[in-house]
Amino acid sequence: MAGKNKKEVQHISVVTEDSVKFFEKYINNPSPTGFEWQGQRLWLDYLAPYVDDTFTDNYGTAVGVINPEADFKVVIEAHADEISWFVNYITKDGLIYVIRNGGSDHQIAPSKKVNIHTDKGIVKGVFGWPAIHTRAGEKEEAPTLKNIFVDTGCTSQEEVEALGIHVGCVITYDDDFMILNDRYYVGRAMDNRAGGFMIAEVARLLKENNKTLPFGLYIVNSVQEEIGLRGAEMIAQRIKPNVAIVTDVTHDTTTPMINKITQGDLASGKGPVVSYAPAVQINLNKLLVQVAEKNEIPFQRQASSRSTGTDTDAFAYSNGGVPSALISLPLRYMHTTVEMVHKEDVDNVIRLIYETLLSIENGHEFRTFLK
Repeated sequence: MAGKNKKEVQHISVVTEDSVKFFEKYINNPSPTGFEWQGQRLWLDYLAPYVDDTFTDNYGTAVGVINPEADFKVVIEAHADEISWFVNYITKDGLIYVIRNGGSDHQIAPSKKVNIHTDKGIVKGVFGWPAIHTRAGEKEEAPTLKNIFVDTGCTSQEEVEALGIHVGCVITYDDDFMILNDRYYVGRAMDNRAGGFMIAEVARLLKENNKTLPFGLYIVNSVQEEIGLRGAEMIAQRIKPNVAIVTDVTHDTTTPMINKITQGDLASGKGPVVSYAPAVQINLNKLLVQVAEKNEIPFQRQASSRSTGTDTDAFAYSNGGVPSALISLPLRYMHTTVEMVHKEDVDNVIRLIYETLLSIENGHEFRTFLK
C-alpha cells in the first residue's frame, strides 16, 4: 500500500533586501582569525538598532544584549573569524611563503588573488604556480605548504618590506559575495559569518515583531573559533549564561568525493541541522525539535563523535555546565572561496532560533531529574 504524500509546506522568507545588502557587505569584508575587528564593527552597527546594549571584550568578541538587567541569560552565538594565512618567510627574490591561520586549504591556493593586510593598508598579491607547460613530462607536484607562495610583483625582499609587508602580516583571499541561480548565497567565509548574519536577523525579527522576552538575550559573535573555540571560551566566562544556542555550518554531503557513511547524509535546501553529541544537552535539543515540528520548519539530524568541533563545546563545558545546543547550516565546499549556503536554509535557521527563544521561559529548567 502506498504511503500518503507528505504535506507540502510553504516556505516562509524572513531575509529582506536590505538584510542581503548587509550580508554582502559583511561577507566581503575580511575578518581573519585574530584580526576580526573591522567585521565586528560592521556587525555591531547593523545589530545596534535591535538591542538595548552592546559591548566587546579584549580580543574582539562582540555582543548585543536585550534585557541586560535580567538574571536568567540566554546566548545565541556564531563565530566571526575566517581562515587565512600568515606571512612566514620573505625570500631575497621577493616571494612570500606562508603558514596557516586556521584551517586554510593549501590545495586551492594556486592562482588565487590575495589581500595582504599591513599597517599601510591592503597590498595585492597572487598565489603563483608553475605553468602546465613547464611541468610536462615530469611527475606532477601537488600544492603543499612547502611550495605555495605569494607574488606581489616585487623582485627583492627589500621591495616587499617597503610595501609594509613583514612576517606576521595576515593574508586573505580576494573573492566576493554572489547569489547563484537565485538559490544559493556564495562567498568566502560563509563559515561562519553566515551565522553572525542569522543571529543578527533573529534580533531584528524580535524587535520588528515587538516580542518581549522574559530573560536576558545575548547575541554573541565570537572570535578565534577557527583555532580552537578560544573566543567562545573567553566570553562564556564573562557572560555566565544559563542557556546557549550556537549556530555554525556543517557539510552538505551530496557533492562528489564525500563519504556519507562517515560524514552523514545532509543536503542544502532541506533545512537546519540539529546535532546529537555529548555536549548537546538532551532536553534543550528536544525543545529545538519540538519547535521545528510545531512551526513546520524542515530540519535534518547529525551525530558528532565526542565533540561537535564548534563553539557549542566551549559553552557547554563552561561555568559548571551550561545547557547548550547546536543548529547547523548545511554548506557546500567548506574552507574554499566558493562556500555555498541555500537561501531557504538561512531563512529556516533564523526561524528556528527565533521560535525557540519564544519557547524558553524565565528560569527554564532543562535537567531531566532534579534529585
